[in-house]
Amino acid sequence: IEPLQSSSKMQAMQLSHSRSAMVAQRRSSRVAAARRSTTVCQAAAVAAKSVSGTMAELKKNKKVAFIPFICAGDPDLATTEAALKKLDAIGADVIELGVPYSDPLADGPIIQGAATRALEKGTTLEKVIEMVRRVAPGMKAPLVMFTYYNPIIRRGMDSFCKTISEAGAKGLLVPDIPLEETPEVRRHCEKYGLELVLLTTPTTPQSRMKEIAQASQGFIYLVSVTGVTGVKENMESRVEGLVSMLHAVTDKPVSVGFGVSRPEHAAQIKAWGAEGVICGSALVRALGESKTPEEGLAAMEKLARSLRAAIKQPAGSTGLQREGCRQQAANSSNMHQHERKAGAGWGPSCMQAAAAGMQADMKTMGGG
Repeated sequence: IEPLQSSSKMQAMQLSHSRSAMVAQRRSSRVAAARRSTTVCQAAAVAAKSVSGTMAELKKNKKVAFIPFICAGDPDLATTEAALKKLDAIGADVIELGVPYSDPLADGPIIQGAATRALEKGTTLEKVIEMVRRVAPGMKAPLVMFTYYNPIIRRGMDSFCKTISEAGAKGLLVPDIPLEETPEVRRHCEKYGLELVLLTTPTTPQSRMKEIAQASQGFIYLVSVTGVTGVKENMESRVEGLVSMLHAVTDKPVSVGFGVSRPEHAAQIKAWGAEGVICGSALVRALGESKTPEEGLAAMEKLARSLRAAIKQPAGSTGLQREGCRQQAANSSNMHQHERKAGAGWGPSCMQAAAAGMQADMKTMGGG
């Protein structure tokens, strides 16, 4: 009898262990499935918030992106943080955040002034990144960091890309590097999930436009003028042709910037077929040159809303303006005739100036 009882106990124990193992296995499978689901959801969220994902979704829905630019630290970082939240809340699709730098060769007086004020108030790269770390995770719009090459070199390319990615940035734009030097930057960007946006200009030949378009990520930044950033009275008529030239060599989104300061400018660029409208100097001026931060935020918001409204209104509305816009631009077209020059992005002369400036004066943002 005892052997039989012992055998029964053993079988009962084995059955119990087997049941426990099955329960544990089921639990493990459920946990693994939940983790997979979470990973998929997180990946989907990241894709939806990426620059390229945002631009692709807008293009699919035949909408044009509103891309505002502001300079970090002007009038102060607390106001910059509030401004980013406001721009996100009113429906900016992508937001560019400029890192103040002592020698901004691509920028005109307005953004130069903003950068100078920010640096004088002690804004550093580290402080900008910490501010981004606070605000970016809660934003719907992907954030593109706009910075010159010198601060990146000073910090170390890998460290810079890793840090801004961890802070919540989704893209990087470096205006003073030629196409030939972008592969190394892109390699580090891709390592940390950043997209490198490249620029093309009115002096860029179509063959080189094609190379830039192939290398650019997120969108192609089409500079509308031969010169620096600033507020313009009218958009140059040749921009329409430049948009068409880019569309002939790429299916990536084209966003037009430099000189956009009024709703009619935004509507005109939309009518010309661009997938994105970038406004910087006018917003920077509204935010940084007001009497108080509160007045600056209100002025910036008012302008941003008017620009977005012009971009987001039904296509038929802007279509009605197309002929008027073309005629207005045609009236001043003779002022903008020029010979195209071979070169990348800013062209050889600007790149030489950039190189000379970097070699002569390795100043960085307040020690940042």
